Amino acid sequence: MYLENINGPSDIQKLNLDELRILADETRDALIHKISLAGGHNGPNLGMVEVTTALHYVFHSPIDKFVFDVSHQSYPHKILTGRKQAFLDEEHFHDVTGYTNPEESEHDFFTIGHTSTSISLALGLAKGRDLNHGKENIIAIIGDGSLSGGEALEALDYAGEYRNNLIIIVNDNDQSIAENHGGLYKNLKELRESNGNCTNNIFKSFGLEYHYLEDGHDLFKLVDLFNSVKDIDHPVVLHIHTIKGKGLAYAEKNREAWHAGGPFHVEDGSPRFTSGSNDTTVFDSIKTLLDNNEKAIVLNAGTPMGLGFTQDVRQEYVDRGQFIDVGIAEENMVAMSSGIAKNGGTAVFGTYAPFLQRTYDQLSHDLCLNDNPAVMLVLSPGVYGMNSNTHIALCDIQMFAHIPNLIYLAPTTKEEYEQMFKYATTQKDHPVGIRIPASFVSSGIKDETDYSVLKNKVEIQGEKFAIFAVGCMLALAKKVAEKIKEEIGIQITVINPRFLTGLDIELLEKLKKNHTHILTLEDGELVSGYGQNIASYYGDSDIKVKNYGISKAFHTDYDPNELLVQNGMSVENLFQYIQENI
Repeated sequence: MYLENINGPSDIQKLNLDELRILADETRDALIHKISLAGGHNGPNLGMVEVTTALHYVFHSPIDKFVFDVSHQSYPHKILTGRKQAFLDEEHFHDVTGYTNPEESEHDFFTIGHTSTSISLALGLAKGRDLNHGKENIIAIIGDGSLSGGEALEALDYAGEYRNNLIIIVNDNDQSIAENHGGLYKNLKELRESNGNCTNNIFKSFGLEYHYLEDGHDLFKLVDLFNSVKDIDHPVVLHIHTIKGKGLAYAEKNREAWHAGGPFHVEDGSPRFTSGSNDTTVFDSIKTLLDNNEKAIVLNAGTPMGLGFTQDVRQEYVDRGQFIDVGIAEENMVAMSSGIAKNGGTAVFGTYAPFLQRTYDQLSHDLCLNDNPAVMLVLSPGVYGMNSNTHIALCDIQMFAHIPNLIYLAPTTKEEYEQMFKYATTQKDHPVGIRIPASFVSSGIKDETDYSVLKNKVEIQGEKFAIFAVGCMLALAKKVAEKIKEEIGIQITVINPRFLTGLDIELLEKLKKNHTHILTLEDGELVSGYGQNIASYYGDSDIKVKNYGISKAFHTDYDPNELLVQNGMSVENLFQYIQENI
């Protein structure tokens, strides 16, 4: 076994090429060992084993610097740079994150979890090298799916006029998370089919030197290719064709399903554990809309499964012209939605909350400034959404709620969501965003609220203390109210805000009559959040306001319930505060 003796790239470089091939096989075995027991990003990493092994054989990391786009393909890199125990020993599985991380290793230069960034970051490293009169190689690794992102294209454009060492490796496995979309991918297909020799070549159009390798799993050819460009004095693109999921037949066959996932049995790919929530509320609402409104359309940016449009169901709506996956290009998704709404269509667009960060200018300028009635579905925001610092979603309220013309709604139940969605897709006055929780609870009571009238809902009418609880925090507020009533004998008020882009002034004034304290609970960041708007309103009154939210930090790998408790949001802490101030 060679891997047990590999503690860094210098050990790899002592091997001959036959031994290097065995090391690659052992690296893939270590990778499969971990992902089968702990889950993770499967397909992208399995396809990058030979490329990564050859990179570390030819180049001298960390002097030569590797930048991995998204980090979905960085597991083999971690195995070969002193972190193999995190893949071989179950007790050490949590020693490393799923993304590159400079706190883990000198071989990682950025904490990266979003797409289309590596070429820009590598260009920055290259310019820094130039300013310091350095000589190291700078290597950007980017997948074909990430090339559709605007930042990647902007970086390629600048790279075309850069005049020093930069090596761009395009890992082309003919797949994003779902299938690729866009004219760019027609050209990549032409390049693959012509062994890189077709006349139309997007990389050469940027002024970049270009080389193609058909078999991205041939270690000998990879080593030769990398040696041929080592220490090059100008930018070069190495277009390498790999197989997503390489080494697991079922992952190679069903590439979308095996992009990422939980633990599985290696022999057949069956899951080790039953999956969690299988809620179809969002998909059902969209399907009903599309089936009953021929002018309705749904847009997504590379994550169709988040809306429930899995591979087996979306083709019908693609064929009907009612579903568009624009690829990893959220900015285009938002601007297109604005145009569709402007020209009479009913446009719904949605993706995960962390990815909507990329659309801020388009949301504010292209959509909301023009006040076009497109509908935005913000998936998995707040503390119960994704919990990596690369995918953090604790600031969606701050990001969206202050934009003029946008109505941002926060349902607390399945029934509220369904009524909000109906309102949003039938009104023609403003853009509407809906904050989609990680999972829905059902009240069992149909919601018939007229959401064209933006009012808070008083869930429990009481006195002295009132709790405003955003979205999923409503359940906690009701538990606190129940405990106060049982143990102190006072009924406090509990309020479900429902809309976050303004204040219900009438209700706030009414509360002054028989309330002395207001508490606000939100599952996002406290600073500049919903609660502080209420505190500002009551600033010159006698009412005291206590805001609760998540502290300002890049929280990562946290337990959501523990994070809430750490920030004061527990039945016990809230009960104590009220008891002390009653």
